[in-house]
Amino acid sequence: MPDSSPLFVHPLLGTDDAWGGFYVETVPEKANSEALGRLAVSPLLAEFDQRLPWFLPALADCDQQATVIKHPVFVFPARPTPGEADALAQREGELRRAGHKVGLIATPIDKLPGTGAWDYLLIDIGHARSLPPFTLHGMASRTTVVATGVASQADRHWTHDNACALTTGEFLLTRASPSSKADITRMKLLKLLSLIDSDANTDALDDIFREEGKLAYSLLRLVNSAAMAPRSQITSYSQAINLLGRRQLQRWLQLLVYSDPNNGQHPNPLLQKAAARGRLLELLAGRLAPADPVEWTGDTAFMIGTFSLLDVLLGMPMAEILHQLPLPEIAHNALARHEGPLGQLLGVIDAADKRELRTAGLRLATSGVAGDDFLGAQLEAYSWAAKIRQPA
Repeated sequence: MPDSSPLFVHPLLGTDDAWGGFYVETVPEKANSEALGRLAVSPLLAEFDQRLPWFLPALADCDQQATVIKHPVFVFPARPTPGEADALAQREGELRRAGHKVGLIATPIDKLPGTGAWDYLLIDIGHARSLPPFTLHGMASRTTVVATGVASQADRHWTHDNACALTTGEFLLTRASPSSKADITRMKLLKLLSLIDSDANTDALDDIFREEGKLAYSLLRLVNSAAMAPRSQITSYSQAINLLGRRQLQRWLQLLVYSDPNNGQHPNPLLQKAAARGRLLELLAGRLAPADPVEWTGDTAFMIGTFSLLDVLLGMPMAEILHQLPLPEIAHNALARHEGPLGQLLGVIDAADKRELRTAGLRLATSGVAGDDFLGAQLEAYSWAAKIRQPA
């Protein structure tokens, strides 16, 4: 039976838009230390940047995870239930005496703690924006401030100006205002993807790259990133085809849609989120038992995951985008209406990214994917996506 207590892992963004930590949450009222224990022993943790903090709910025996996770931060609620208050107070004292980092989830109905009282303060953006000016600047002198529920670009900009070192990334799901100028590069990319999907010859693909030289350069930068790790550097488009094959080339083109040619070497969190979604859905699809295995290939799942943010990227309704892309029916239904097993899994990912954890937990249980499998897929997907670099 699928685990009813899944863990949801959220990358946290630093002020430079790079991933600066990971926030682990459980479905409310379903937290248990066994699930955290399984996270702590996962060999996949070794694939992450060991300098980054992991924010973990403070549960019974949670300090045992500290020997495996290099930089744990144990997070306490400001208002525990009466039955938990004494045990959590004891746990807090034990963790502090052992020298572990501790964090507090602030609430609007409680006075903020003094600066330095906690190593980290996690505060919802709505609460943060209601505080007197410069409150967080004073707090940040001795406590690291983490803003949660950052749902818009305006909120994200506000955190930059108000001493928030880390933020959650809900704002990445907010559709941008459509540009009045057509994005020629991305239109060419969509045309390329259509040509590859229809098995067009190499000459036809070459023509597109000649028309838009920036694409070829950006593609080479992307496939030479740490996530690809080719044995020797790929220096031409034809070499990319020969070494990668059309299947892998198609995947990198799907991600290249999210690259920003004006972004230089600045981290691109939307590109990494799309990459993580593609890999996560591919891994989860392998846990399903499809009636038609040909229809549910990993490539299709990867494409659905990466394309699930095209409406955010292009500032267009998903229905309008899908009208321009000749996708297989299973992909169309999953992206348009979250229909079918892959669409249901995409619904789990959507809800988790919005931090609607009860909804995500219910959808995950309905999908038939076990909580342990979901955790392992998240870790593998995030560790892979973390190695991708923005092509300049």
